[in-house]
Amino acid sequence: MSLITVSGSCHCGQVSFKAKIDPNSEVQVCNCSMCSMCGYQHLIVPGDHFELQSGSDILAEYQFKSGIARHFFCSNCGIKSFYVPRSNPDGYSLNVRCLDIPPDCELQISEFDGRNWSDNAGSLAHLTQTKD
Repeated sequence: MSLITVSGSCHCGQVSFKAKIDPNSEVQVCNCSMCSMCGYQHLIVPGDHFELQSGSDILAEYQFKSGIARHFFCSNCGIKSFYVPRSNPDGYSLNVRCLDIPPDCELQISEFDGRNWSDNAGSLAHLTQTKD
């Protein structure tokens, strides 16, 4: 597998990052209340494949229920371009809508039943495992 580096940012551009992804990555569209309301599309990567480039000083954080997921928002424009997911606390979930995706990427979109999170979270565990 050949990884590529993609860039991402919030709407105003003050929060920016780079990530290494598989150009054929799985992307989850979740139906939980949070993701449904904001239209988030998840591309989960291992923690060492993510690098915050700018904006650490303006990130706001929101946690709820278990407190494991760490939702980061730009305090200027309000966009959540990435976060630490409860399913993969050793990685990051990137919002595909905030990424500069090269045209030759063939991301695989799938539905994830986040309304029944505890029954389905295990199906995401493999996403932060580094593949050799």
